[in-house]
Amino acid sequence: MHDRNTIRDTTPYWEEGRKPAYFHPLDQDLSTQVLVIGSGITGLTTAWLLAREGQQVVLVERDGVAKRDTAHTTAHLTYMTDTRLSDLVATFSRREAIQAWQAGQAAMTFIADTVAELRIDCGLRTVPGYLIAAENCDAAEEETHLQEEAEMARQFGFDVMVIDQGPVTKRPAIRFANQMEFHSLSYLDALAQAARDTGVKMYTEAEVTAFEDEPRRVKANGHWIEYDKVIIATHVPLQGEAGTLGATLFQSKLIPCSTYAVAAIIPGTAPEPMIWSDTAEPFLYLRISPENASHLAILGGKDHKTGQAVNTPKLYTELERKLAEMLPAAQVTHHWSGQVIETVDGLPYIGATSDHQFIATGFSGNGMTFGTVSAMMARDWLLGRRTPWTQLFDPGRKSGAALKEYLKQNTDSAVRLIKDRLKVKEGNPEDIAPGEGKVIEQECKRLAVSRDADGTLHRLNAVCPPPRLHRGMEPSGRNLGLPLPRLALCRGWHRACRPRRIRSRNRLKPGPCDQRKPAGLEGSRFHPFTISPPFGCSTWPVM
Repeated sequence: MHDRNTIRDTTPYWEEGRKPAYFHPLDQDLSTQVLVIGSGITGLTTAWLLAREGQQVVLVERDGVAKRDTAHTTAHLTYMTDTRLSDLVATFSRREAIQAWQAGQAAMTFIADTVAELRIDCGLRTVPGYLIAAENCDAAEEETHLQEEAEMARQFGFDVMVIDQGPVTKRPAIRFANQMEFHSLSYLDALAQAARDTGVKMYTEAEVTAFEDEPRRVKANGHWIEYDKVIIATHVPLQGEAGTLGATLFQSKLIPCSTYAVAAIIPGTAPEPMIWSDTAEPFLYLRISPENASHLAILGGKDHKTGQAVNTPKLYTELERKLAEMLPAAQVTHHWSGQVIETVDGLPYIGATSDHQFIATGFSGNGMTFGTVSAMMARDWLLGRRTPWTQLFDPGRKSGAALKEYLKQNTDSAVRLIKDRLKVKEGNPEDIAPGEGKVIEQECKRLAVSRDADGTLHRLNAVCPPPRLHRGMEPSGRNLGLPLPRLALCRGWHRACRPRRIRSRNRLKPGPCDQRKPAGLEGSRFHPFTISPPFGCSTWPVM
């Protein structure tokens, strides 16, 4: 266990010993048929598939290849959605619930075929999956619910069975046959190489900062890229060709959540390789896989809406404690966090938002499978092919059954905005201790102040800059005045309302309240709609 006064490494397990392929930063203007923005599993798979179809493809990435959300996954491959099957039936229909799970199956088949075709050494294996009754619930009552879920799944043609005692916690569970697990970055590094070999032009350190309509183009790293079609594969979509009002309303249907994971080595004997989750809310999720002469266990959970938890070190400690209860021999080696984007109706938004733009977001905990499905759908959209999931995952869909959840989530954001405005207190930056961060008020100004472990003090304006309402509109100096809760994770700060991360050294990361428009972009549509995830730093000060 770690105490609150230590510095903890938050490099994901998947980055251990990684040597990703190097791609040059963008250094010239370009023209292409297809532009892919983002190099996670969605972007890389899309680029590779389109290049195989003879399309001219350029891919740009603001960081390194697969360094963001995909690098911070726990890499479960399953058709089981975070939203229960019965809830999908209630919100959509029996047919659409089946289609959602079949989409996951199709993605798993695609990944297995790709691993075989490219001979990728990524530890892909078939394992059982378990949905197990949470320890804090009534076992008999929960078993009844699990029996109902399992019966529905069997009627829909899925290979499931209920068992009296599932692995690890020995509670009633549904066993799902033929799920999968793999090393996500080994898979994607090989896919990136295959995409380059197939003709994809890939550029890193190339953050898109502006879109223009005539000609249709984006600006990245100071250079323009003209395109005919754009695939936005950025976890949370850029505004792109959408109008500001429409993009803002779309954002209100997304729920960013932070999630946490610890990895451990289990020497000697261990439970069978598996993926596993319980029925708690928020739920715990576990995977166990062979690792050389031992086993690897990754336990995740403690999810919360991004920006609504300050003491993140406590969440890691609780996960470590829970893992020790479940697997006493486990020796924790890694800690990291990720960000999942949930939707108000439980299914992702994947599809075209204009004649020339395709987006994919809202994967919840199924990023590996829904990201792959997105790539398959993007290929078919661009080539004019039919896909069975177009209507189901339509970004513009409306659901009366999800209206209550929509109102609940957006009311919560508004309430927190008001509370955060009222709770900031007068303070002195010099009183901030090493490893501590606070939002204080000084001389009528809100400051986000933190001190590194070495004593270096950092000060930020604790108020988000305003979004542009119209093309070319400059900031008016007025804004929401939202104080930023300290993010203990990565020396960063979070907004609770449409969150994003701000680096401690006065560099604003692009987010829902967009960065200030650089000189020379007047007249461009500047996009305020990416969320920078709460991770990516190698160490963090425990607060």
